[in-house]
Amino acid sequence: MADSKKSLKDVKTVCTNRKAYHDYFLTETFEAGISLKGTEVKSLRDGKANLKDSYATIKDGEMYLMNCHISPYSAGSRENPPPTRTRKLLMHRREIERLLGKTKEKGFTLVPVKIYFKKGYAKVELALGKGKKLFDKRRAIKEKESKREIERALKKR
Repeated sequence: MADSKKSLKDVKTVCTNRKAYHDYFLTETFEAGISLKGTEVKSLRDGKANLKDSYATIKDGEMYLMNCHISPYSAGSRENPPPTRTRKLLMHRREIERLLGKTKEKGFTLVPVKIYFKKGYAKVELALGKGKKLFDKRRAIKEKESKREIERALKKR
């Protein structure tokens, strides 16, 4: 039991993709490692990453993270890799094949939700999501606003 509490403290979140919760109905989440080069790890430890328009794809039985922006490390040399390069994600082959089958279904995509460090290794939390329509987004906004108003009214009492 003490080990589970310790492992929760070992997780340090670098960045989250809050827009994913607004744009997609997220069903399942998966954890994958990231293959990074050189100073990208130090840049991640500084919290200089952005998942806003990123997504994951599967090509030739391997998974890749596309459009993830990791800023170049300020103290790095000219050897810094490009900020939006394609990065390989590390998962077991069976998990990748399972995800490939699920993404073949109509409307499902792999969306990175957050990047974090776990036991010193950089990890990505991927979620299987289905895109929301405009009316779904409006409904979600209305529900949030109504909850806020109810909480305010209860707080004033």
